[in-house]
Amino acid sequence: MEIGLISVDRWTQGSQVYFLTHLHSDHTQGLTSTWSRGLLFCSRLTAKLLPFKFPGLNLSLLRVLEIDSWHSISLISPSSGEKMAVEVMAIDAHHCPGAIMLLFRGEFGCLLYTGDFRWETSSERAKAGRTTLIKALKDDVVDILYLDNTFCNPSFAFPSRQVAAQQIVDIIASHPNHDIIIGIDTLGKEELLLHISHVLNIKIWVWPERLQTMHLLGFHDIFTTNTSLTRVRAVPRYSFSIETLEGLNTMRPTIGIMPSGLPWVVKSHKGDDNLFGSFLTSRYKRRKWSANDRAEIDKPNDNLGSVERFHKYIYSVPYSEHSCFMEIEEFIKLVQPTNIKGIVSSSSCYVEPLYYFGQLCAGNQPSLRLHCKPERKLGGKRVVTVQTKSNIGISNSTMANRRRKSSAKLDFLGVHGSKVNALRRVQRGAKIAQSECSG
Repeated sequence: MEIGLISVDRWTQGSQVYFLTHLHSDHTQGLTSTWSRGLLFCSRLTAKLLPFKFPGLNLSLLRVLEIDSWHSISLISPSSGEKMAVEVMAIDAHHCPGAIMLLFRGEFGCLLYTGDFRWETSSERAKAGRTTLIKALKDDVVDILYLDNTFCNPSFAFPSRQVAAQQIVDIIASHPNHDIIIGIDTLGKEELLLHISHVLNIKIWVWPERLQTMHLLGFHDIFTTNTSLTRVRAVPRYSFSIETLEGLNTMRPTIGIMPSGLPWVVKSHKGDDNLFGSFLTSRYKRRKWSANDRAEIDKPNDNLGSVERFHKYIYSVPYSEHSCFMEIEEFIKLVQPTNIKGIVSSSSCYVEPLYYFGQLCAGNQPSLRLHCKPERKLGGKRVVTVQTKSNIGISNSTMANRRRKSSAKLDFLGVHGSKVNALRRVQRGAKIAQSECSG
């Protein structure tokens, strides 16, 4: 695909059309209320939420992609000046409200960009998505799969979100005299909060901006900004901390719950800068809370399975909106792409998807080396280094009219990105373009 045609989750100048997979901030870096560089394609629900996140955005630029339907877009080839047609289908990514995958096909071949996604094997929505994808591909091969490889490591094995949600309910029910603080993002984990509300028959407090989002999503009676109506509060992730929980406990018994696939990394209360719960092993060590107040793991009872207790006031539950290793493997077996490019290009122990899954590709790609990078310090604290893919491309000349039985070779590009911290505040944008390898 030539440079200057399509950008996905990337908002710099130079493309004719732009696609947004979902509204998490790591996918909207560069998108502003005054942005006006081209047509913006997204799901219907994302289009509904966009004006709230970006007041003043020129709504005439928005184009809605209906789920599971092909849409044809007419573009102009920068090299020849001739018209060319690109077909795109949006498929439910089951990540957060409005999140979609994007399946592209045209003269350049067939590309699948997952954005962030969670396709659990037991999920009916994921089963519907699998059926849609197989029907859409027909005899096409996915030449490049741009994959959400956030947890592309066998160390990450999560329960389904339904199971994790029940674990959280069990924690809340086992602390009937405690206030509950749950760390969430500005969008996502609504199903978790709805499950808690339904099972325990309680309202849930959210901050005012989050309440507006809930109303836009159609939830009007479950959430409140009145703290006197409930003991369960969903707070912004950035305000969830040991210091906050310790302060709240000076007034009322309070526990915090962090629903996330990311491992929690915290420091010793002694101030010796020792970290407990490392990047790849913290999920699977079982320890008890010790009298010396160190942040160690405690599984409160046999029913809570993978729940961890990193602090006497904090539980970590693996409620993940990204696919774990096994789910990624099943997805790749389904798609059988010729090649794979990870969206997240590196972390403290980055694994290129081809390292594990090269043999599953239709092109039988060779396994690659495991690239490990050390933690770095930022402001005296150790954080995980993450890099992101900024440019992805495919050679136009080698991809004309490629079908499943074709043996055409592809021109695959390297990766380049920026460093961010362990909470994945990353710009995981991708630009589909013809370009040189960036290393």
